[in-house]
Amino acid sequence: MKIPPVKGTRDFYPPQMAVRNYIVDGWKKVSLRNGFEEYDGPIFEYLKMFQIKSGDEIVEQLFSLQDRGGRDLALRPEITPTLARMVNQQINSLPKPIKWFSVPRLFRAERPQKGRLREFFQWNIDIIGVDDVLADAEIIFTTVDYLRDIGLTQRDVRVKISSRKLLSAGLRNIGVPEGKLDSLYALLDKYAKMPPETFDEALSAQITDSDAAVKIMEFMRATSLSEVTEAVGTGPEVESSVEELAQLMDLLGQMGVSQFCDFCPSIVRGLAYYTGVVFEVHECAQELRAICGGGRYDNLLRDFGGPSISATGMGMGDCVLGILLEEKGLLKERLALHKLDFFVACVDGAYRQDAVKLTMKLRSAGRVANFSYKAGKLGKQLKQASDQNARECIIIGEEFKDNKLAVKDMATGEQELVDFDEFLSRFDSG
Repeated sequence: MKIPPVKGTRDFYPPQMAVRNYIVDGWKKVSLRNGFEEYDGPIFEYLKMFQIKSGDEIVEQLFSLQDRGGRDLALRPEITPTLARMVNQQINSLPKPIKWFSVPRLFRAERPQKGRLREFFQWNIDIIGVDDVLADAEIIFTTVDYLRDIGLTQRDVRVKISSRKLLSAGLRNIGVPEGKLDSLYALLDKYAKMPPETFDEALSAQITDSDAAVKIMEFMRATSLSEVTEAVGTGPEVESSVEELAQLMDLLGQMGVSQFCDFCPSIVRGLAYYTGVVFEVHECAQELRAICGGGRYDNLLRDFGGPSISATGMGMGDCVLGILLEEKGLLKERLALHKLDFFVACVDGAYRQDAVKLTMKLRSAGRVANFSYKAGKLGKQLKQASDQNARECIIIGEEFKDNKLAVKDMATGEQELVDFDEFLSRFDSG
């Protein structure tokens, strides 16, 4: 009986592993060049950690278990609570600001669908200890820096930016009670994902004041900061939030990424812990889920028993990203790079040991090299070299009795006979 993989998980055969490594290696490279340090934590944590951040309803959205001691645990559905716990443990000794990144394997017990699986990888970057919109700008810049690095342009993706603080102040201005804010955030986060009539019905059920509902819709449809203040009015908190967003947009312009960015007040982010700037990255065709999302969460460390410290961050999963890169044809292009420096072909069994020795010499010199396990027809071995994306194929045949071997350029097809000792001397210094 053949046993399939569990629904919502993936087998990573070598081609799929190459894609995964390409994405993860890119995340790490961009994080490091933007000054972030890597961290990680355990793959399971106490269940209460995730309940603190997301409430009791999170239990239905994750894989939970009890250990032999009766302790309630959960496979991590995200790593931000682990980050908060780790930082709180060493808060007094960690140099500030804290700029960390992680690429954890995460698990969520949800219905698998396009771009959403039960097991996935996620890139997280966070800046802790900087109470300045400059940190939010740096998070967004680093995100765009990666997207540009993998070949996506402003015609492919958009960074949609808003402010939870501005939304909160605006809702209070139009008379929404404090106790309704969290449930309203969750609804407004679905604004672009629901049919308009369905959203209107859901909003009317929560906001019975029709004038307030109209102003909320004007806020969500605004395309400029001035339209926002026309919808919800002004006041110290609204003005402060507007000024912060204007400063953020100016910084993104100075950083050279403003062409990727739009002000979009309908970006809410459903989680209640966001406190300021929020953003999501979407592909322009609007056919996929958000590629990533993030924002400022100044109260999270305090909620986990630590001090009140400013923090901002972003999370990007590999599922939607992989689909987008495949649809854009960018994976095939990027993964078609040479995998081997050399493939050593042996067409005369008498020289098989020499072919093996040469391959090991190349490897010891730091070159990526492979060889044929069997001597035989050259055509078959050249196909092996081509299939493995070898840059050059070294052919050991009857010329080897004269201390010669052939070196074939796999891209051009050009081939030359070279002296064996002279060829080896190229690698004596490594």
